[in-house]
Amino acid sequence: MTPERRERLISTLNNRQANLTVVLEDVQDPHNASAVLRTCDAVGIQDVYIINTLEPRRKKWGHRSSSSAARWLTTHQFDNAADCFAELRAKYDKILTTHLSSDAVSLYDIDFSGSVALVFGNEQMGVSQKVRDMADGNFIIPQMGIIKSLNISVACAVSIYEAMRQKKLAGHYDKPGLPPEQYNTLLTEWGYKEELDGEL
Repeated sequence: MTPERRERLISTLNNRQANLTVVLEDVQDPHNASAVLRTCDAVGIQDVYIINTLEPRRKKWGHRSSSSAARWLTTHQFDNAADCFAELRAKYDKILTTHLSSDAVSLYDIDFSGSVALVFGNEQMGVSQKVRDMADGNFIIPQMGIIKSLNISVACAVSIYEAMRQKKLAGHYDKPGLPPEQYNTLLTEWGYKEELDGEL
């Protein structure tokens, strides 16, 4: 591996955030899932959680190319929402779902300086009642139009870029955010992938 390529890996790892994640519940369109993963990579999210109760687990997410973000993310797949939430509770202080309800808070009122997991639901049905019942609350993205919904990949992008904005202001990107063990393991894995591909 050239020094330049290694530096690129290290620079990316230094911006990964351990206290922010995205959870996808039964997202069926692979293009939506791929778009979400690319946005997660762009803002420095490393761990993404996927709940599949409507179809079998996928072996791969994203397109098979050097630009596929899925290759650089750690995806945790579950066929049981309760099992997923047990793992989330061990790592994140607050779990919020996207759902239009009377008690939903605005995206811009969420404090992203803490440890937060954001849950996005199925394209047709949204986040299930079961998952909403296990979460700490709901949030909405303020909208001014007649149609009060966004494509899931767009909703996710808007949400986690707001999280990135707040986290940058709080200085979270000024130092490595991953635990040392995870950081070093990923550096080794990424280096191996990069050697196989010959390019990032």
